[in-house]
Amino acid sequence: MKKIIKGENIVKSFGEGAEKRNVLDGVSVEINEGEFVAIMGPSGSGKTTLMFALSGMDGIDSGNVVFDGVDLSQLSDNKLADIRRRKMGFVFQQPTLLKNLNILDNVILPSMRDGKKNARQISEKGRMLLKKTDIVELEKRDITQASGGQLQRVGICRALMSDPKIIFGDEPTGALNSTSAKEIMDLLAEIHRSGTTILLVTHDVRVAAKTERVLFMYDGKIAGEYKADSFNEHNNGHKTREEHLSSWLTEMKF
Repeated sequence: MKKIIKGENIVKSFGEGAEKRNVLDGVSVEINEGEFVAIMGPSGSGKTTLMFALSGMDGIDSGNVVFDGVDLSQLSDNKLADIRRRKMGFVFQQPTLLKNLNILDNVILPSMRDGKKNARQISEKGRMLLKKTDIVELEKRDITQASGGQLQRVGICRALMSDPKIIFGDEPTGALNSTSAKEIMDLLAEIHRSGTTILLVTHDVRVAAKTERVLFMYDGKIAGEYKADSFNEHNNGHKTREEHLSSWLTEMKF
């Protein structure tokens, strides 16, 4: 299977002198094309820093990250920004939306700034994504007229505008109630089934249980890995995948 991301011996530190600390301490990780992967771990374990390193959003002290065959460390800031814009999508806990734009305009704004595409086609694609995510009736509304779950769908639509090879999500359900969180995870699962690679950072076992593989971080290292197929192999018919993952975390003393 083709690897879309390969990180080797990634080191990232913060602080100076006696306060210097390796937030990523020689991390190596591979993400295959078409995978659905979660990164879990306690606060300060390095999970979000790892996601930022793998996406080129943050530089690293040593090691290397290869995305879609390209070593990100060899690229200028402009080249990195171009790859993120064309090949990556990002969904954050709180979508960054502009209050002076309606929902459709928030979805299509980054694509309009690109300047290489027809404005009418961009708008049509934005409406298609809003329809696909069941919020097309909100296209003319201000963002203050939508719920948190609806706004997260807006953020997902925006992330999909460039047909990215991968979507990175940093706690995408963290600010949502349980019903909205389930709806967003069902939507991400549907996007994954269409062939898009997804890498999520989460603290929520319910979210992680929806993925195919869970990387657990502790003190800047990957301390364990859970694979969904282990649930299929060993499930006795009484546990849900969420319960199975919770049991694994307990057994591993995480």
